[in-house]
Amino acid sequence: MNQFPLKKMNFILMGIAVLLIILGFVLMHGSTTTLEFNPNIFSFRRITLAPIICMIGFVLMVVAILWKPKNDK
Repeated sequence: MNQFPLKKMNFILMGIAVLLIILGFVLMHGSTTTLEFNPNIFSFRRITLAPIICMIGFVLMVVAILWKPKNDK
């Protein structure tokens, strides 16, 4: 009755998902000033790569929560 529904593998996958989400937001990070225009805001890294990494992290978080091991002993 006191068994926790999530196993060790669930927490490992959740940790990886959190790291991917953080990495995606770090890659999206823009300039530190709003006083001048920086054309790097339209770079491949910020427009394409970072959102894809974030989405992979969010999907992996759902998978980590729903993951059920095959051998439930």
